Amino acid sequence: MNRTKGYFGKRKNVWTVAKNTWEKGQQYAYRDRKAKKRAFRSLWITRINAGVREYGMSYSAFMGSLAKKGIELNRKALADLAMNNPEAFKAIVDLVK
Repeated sequence: MNRTKGYFGKRKNVWTVAKNTWEKGQQYAYRDRKAKKRAFRSLWITRINAGVREYGMSYSAFMGSLAKKGIELNRKALADLAMNNPEAFKAIVDLVK
């Protein structure tokens, strides 16, 4: 019952309803920890793609060229550079071209 303290109505004070609600919430939490990782990766890919398109490349060509050049920056770092430091991102794109 302590775990359902802030819930609304019977969800907080009727044992079976509270237990079922809490268990379902745990299932959602487990599922959404996985979905959060997918959502962020998708966001990073979108940001990198938008940044690279300004310089006439596609995302897949850029990532392939990065691998060939041996530049080991992950998508999170690349997306951050594309958003917050465009001149550094341009330097990476120029290096890859």
